[in-house]
Amino acid sequence: MSGRIDRPETKHSAGPQQDLNPDASKGMNDGLSGPHPELNNPRTAHDVKELHDLLSGFRDDELKRIPVLPPGSRLEQGATYLDLTDAERAEFTATGDMQVLANEWVVPKSAVDYPLWNRLRGLTNPQRTQGP
Repeated sequence: MSGRIDRPETKHSAGPQQDLNPDASKGMNDGLSGPHPELNNPRTAHDVKELHDLLSGFRDDELKRIPVLPPGSRLEQGATYLDLTDAERAEFTATGDMQVLANEWVVPKSAVDYPLWNRLRGLTNPQRTQGP
């Protein structure tokens, strides 16, 4: 395997490229590969002081288990997230063009355990919010 990445925008010479394939790279995700490399050293809800009031029912050890993506992080297409600034705490599925804005506190579902995720969403059913 060569490790070479084919770039669709260079498939044709400069003249015909615009006619043959004007949106060659549209929809491609450029950047670091893999799901959320920024989670290697994550910022948590415990680190974001503004979240302490918003998540007042959570203990410090729980806040430390809630990673918050930094502004500018690209969201993984098809992955599920929660924006803690959303009053309804509705989870959403990201599209390939989404990224975390400066005024958002976005949590990836894949990085939070099931009972804690349900509590973040505001679910109060004990069977869904207690660990095994």
